[in-house]
Amino acid sequence: MQHILVYSDSLSWGIIPTTRRRLPFHARWPGVMELALTQTGVRARVIEDCLNGRRTVWDDPFKAGRNGLIGLAQRIEIHSPLALVVLMLGTNDFQSVHPHTAWHAAQGIAALVNAIRQAPIEPGMPVPPVMVVAPPPIETPRGPIARKFTGAAAKSAGLAEAYKEITAELGCYFFDSGAVTSASTVDGIHLDADQHDRLGKALATCIATLPALSAQGDP
Repeated sequence: MQHILVYSDSLSWGIIPTTRRRLPFHARWPGVMELALTQTGVRARVIEDCLNGRRTVWDDPFKAGRNGLIGLAQRIEIHSPLALVVLMLGTNDFQSVHPHTAWHAAQGIAALVNAIRQAPIEPGMPVPPVMVVAPPPIETPRGPIARKFTGAAAKSAGLAEAYKEITAELGCYFFDSGAVTSASTVDGIHLDADQHDRLGKALATCIATLPALSAQGDP
């Protein structure tokens, strides 16, 4: 059984747009991905660590604990051995309280990757490979979160390209979720149920071919 850690925010937590409710595991993309991997013969368990409002490396001035860098190394230590870590973060870097651009978010991703690689895992356990998933492009924010994401679409322009460039430098896997789904048609930020389904299945197809998963040996 291979273990995959998904480290993300509300897009992966499965929040239902314009509500505070959550999709069930089988309907949010990490769960869809686990089921799809199983159906292809890959024995994988997906561990979710997805926090609403999580940034890459910045604090939320209104809520504690949203800096994705803090505690990440310990999470890798807790869940090791891991066959893969999937990072899907960045959307909240563009909330209206922040001035960040796509370049800043990419630097944040680089810091997270370095933290994963330097985590104090037990001797002999593998340093897990990392897949960075670029969130789908932010659209015009609508509903209760509109003011929170004012200007986010413009600030986040070029995010997938920035992530692709930084992952090439770092030697990470990269997946552009915008190639398979848009952001929610309801709020312009999150993912609708059908979009979770598309993303989970597409990621499973990609991840099933990775050496750490296709080998099917115990980590």
